[in-house]
Amino acid sequence: MVTKSNYRQMVDNEKGVMDRRIIVSDEIYKQELEQVFGRCWLWVGHESLIQKPNDFIAMYMGEDPVLVTRDSKGKLHTFLNMCRHRGNRICRADAGNAPSFMCTYHGWTFATDGKLVGVPGYKEAYFEELDRSQWGLVEARTDSYKGLIFANWDNTAPSLLDYLGNITWHLDLCFDRSEGGSEILPGAHKWLMGMNWKFPTDNHMGDGYHVAITHGSILGAGGVSGATASGTMNPTMPRTLARQRLAFAFGNGHAVTGITPWQGTWSADPNNPVSKFNEEHKDEFRRHLGEDKAKWQPGTFAIFPNLVISNPAWSGSLKVFLPRGPLSTLGWSYYFVDRKAPTEYRDTIRRYQTLMHGPSGIMESDDQLPFIQATGTARSLVGQRYMINQQLGIGHEKQHEEIPAMCAPSPSEIGQRGFYGFWAEMMDAPSWSQVKLTPRAKNV
Repeated sequence: MVTKSNYRQMVDNEKGVMDRRIIVSDEIYKQELEQVFGRCWLWVGHESLIQKPNDFIAMYMGEDPVLVTRDSKGKLHTFLNMCRHRGNRICRADAGNAPSFMCTYHGWTFATDGKLVGVPGYKEAYFEELDRSQWGLVEARTDSYKGLIFANWDNTAPSLLDYLGNITWHLDLCFDRSEGGSEILPGAHKWLMGMNWKFPTDNHMGDGYHVAITHGSILGAGGVSGATASGTMNPTMPRTLARQRLAFAFGNGHAVTGITPWQGTWSADPNNPVSKFNEEHKDEFRRHLGEDKAKWQPGTFAIFPNLVISNPAWSGSLKVFLPRGPLSTLGWSYYFVDRKAPTEYRDTIRRYQTLMHGPSGIMESDDQLPFIQATGTARSLVGQRYMINQQLGIGHEKQHEEIPAMCAPSPSEIGQRGFYGFWAEMMDAPSWSQVKLTPRAKNV
């Protein structure tokens, strides 16, 4: 029997082991929805997706459907996509622009600021006695950082900035390296996977260990670092970088792998649009970020609990892994670029990401089978008697001299230990006052 007071016994970071039941238990999953997804800041979109007044996008917070809107005055909101009358969804579209949302059941209508503005039969049936001011849409706290929009159901939660903590240092490298910042390219890949949501998340935050094995076929074919303008592979990643890679735990469950000294190149071909753009704008990157940050090349990382960004130095893939029970996960994948990026840059990124990280992409297909099988074995009677091993690099962590995070030579499971340690803390803590956040450093 799992209770709300023993999760830190199930995740033992001192020994580097973890109970497999946290992957497959229905009881634990129900508590996750409340303790993690009901209290943490969750990524729900990007400001570039809702640029105009009355723009909206549909998203999920855990299993809760939400609408992210920019109201007629330009303010951001996140609402439960649920009519306050009987509970029908008020919007079935993925995105669009509309001054209001009308429920297709009884016609209650809500403005993009959440106010109930239309009730059929208000005079004749409700006798003007319904207090419409009390029946607006259910709203979550909403805030943004460098264009990334987050929402939170818990009014007692810390600010978004305190929750992100020191990982903002790394977010700046990815989403704010030039004037104008970044934007999300239109459209998203969406697919359902038979795995627990934690597996794909922890893989992206620091599992450099699996690359040579899981992705051995593509490495043997020439590498994973670049693509030509036509979307074909181009094996050009400097192999010396492998010796310089570090894995990082930034606190609050956030982690990064692969931060290296900046190389600036994505392909050996100087005419490759991405390499050309990076070379032409390298001085601007230095001015905008400052020399202390601009000398670093960002790595693949995860924001607790379920946002991951892959290869941001070269190819900008942003994914959110949405739980659908302990054994099923919905993946949504977007691509992002510098707002100044020319058309040929955008097309190269889109082709590369579809080739590598789309639902049937080369890398994505490699990764999904181990996640599915590891979820399956965690269900087995005998398998649950044995702990998951997370001891890689344990005892070899140290504070980085310049980057505001603990680090270890990669490969290391420092990121996974940080992720699951914070997960256990959130699961055990009855309130945010009992959650110990990592304080923000002076250089973030």
